[in-house]
Amino acid sequence: MISFTLSLVLLVIGYIIYGKVIEKIFGPDDRPTPAVSKADGVDFIVMPGWKVFMIQFLNIAGTGPIFGAIMGAKFGPSSYLWIVFGCIFAGAVHDYFVGMLSARHGGVGIPELVGHYLGKKARKVMLVFSVFLLMMVGTVFVFSPALILGKLCSDSTNWVFIWCLIIFFYYFLATMLPIDKIIGRIYPLFAIAMLFMAFALMVVLFIKWPTIPEVFDGLGNMHESQPIFPCLFITIACGAISGFHATQSPLMARCMAHEKQGRPLFYGAMITEGVVALVWASVSSYFFYGGGAAEINASLSLQAPEVVTTVSNGWLGILGGALAILGVVAAPITSGDTALRSARLIIAEFIHLEQRTIRKRMYICIPLFALTLCLLWFNIAKPDGFNVIWNYFGWANQTLAAFALWTITVFLVKNKKPYIVTLIPALFMTAVCISFLLISKDAFGLSTIVGYIVAIVVFIVSAILFFLWYAKYQKSLANK
Repeated sequence: MISFTLSLVLLVIGYIIYGKVIEKIFGPDDRPTPAVSKADGVDFIVMPGWKVFMIQFLNIAGTGPIFGAIMGAKFGPSSYLWIVFGCIFAGAVHDYFVGMLSARHGGVGIPELVGHYLGKKARKVMLVFSVFLLMMVGTVFVFSPALILGKLCSDSTNWVFIWCLIIFFYYFLATMLPIDKIIGRIYPLFAIAMLFMAFALMVVLFIKWPTIPEVFDGLGNMHESQPIFPCLFITIACGAISGFHATQSPLMARCMAHEKQGRPLFYGAMITEGVVALVWASVSSYFFYGGGAAEINASLSLQAPEVVTTVSNGWLGILGGALAILGVVAAPITSGDTALRSARLIIAEFIHLEQRTIRKRMYICIPLFALTLCLLWFNIAKPDGFNVIWNYFGWANQTLAAFALWTITVFLVKNKKPYIVTLIPALFMTAVCISFLLISKDAFGLSTIVGYIVAIVVFIVSAILFFLWYAKYQKSLANK
């Protein structure tokens, strides 16, 4: 519990100190935001700051800081270090710069930002990559809550299909309607409930003060089948750094009233998500290694959604059960709908199709949802479909984060700002993603040693290529 307590303090200090450093580097000013200059009553709408924060938090969170932290806790106390330092120096920086750059460029999505700073070819790659990632998010976040709700109704698989259709219909409405009609009204309530659950569990942790693995006990791997590097850094994504956030931050960049809201909105929401991840990492450490499972007569082999439900019921009673259902059902649904909304806007920007009219929105939504339905069919039809999609989603998620970090780094270089704040995270995440792709059983399935060697080589080569580009760029400026 000492590691948990210190980690919480470090996250708060990180927001206060490093958050201000990052804000000063970017330099927000009083220029009109896209919500003001491009107001359309659909996607560009000024909303109250507290509401924008709550929507941003739930957009980027979903079940990520819960399920990821639960699975990440199996690696041991090293999960604390990744959540804290990943969140402060990578994830929150990533979210802040993407959100603020989107605001500076008229509220555009991540493919447009990548294209502006990394070139047209990178823009096209990022378009396909991000839309496919968002469709995967919509797919996995339809099936998992439908499975839970179906079992609550009956053991019949028919109920699972019925709930899939209901959730999918809700996705369609949330993607089509103005952002303040559904998302702006229900998201703040779900966000408050999710924060209340995390706070309640935190209180229980401090009351119980369980004996759980500490950082100073050693950082050895406690996972049975996966190495810490690179798997920990893929498993815990939303609690540390997540490329999915790069698709979500532009949604709120289109709704904030002024740029100075950026630090609490983007950096602050990520730090808040880090706190939620820390709570669940500690709860899970107690569950797996501190006798928590025996305390509530639960099996150690439970999967992440079952851990949420079992722990919440056992520790918080009836209220905990209700919040657990919210956490494993409502939270993924609220990530899926904004994922598909982001996909609509990204495609619209690429083909230059205005989105004020319902008819123009339908042009994109119909094929988008048809393709997502195909992925959903694969998810249901194949026995291991969910796990395959989830593994590729995890890798694609962090690869997108690496793209976003390189984009921000180029922005900082071109604006003569301290680029080191994103260069190091960009190099690290690039090495993580390539290494994971090589050792993953769903990809190349090579040995861990090969993954380590390649990761080191990729880190060094990427650094060399960057500084060669940097020298060439500086020379081009000198010749002008």
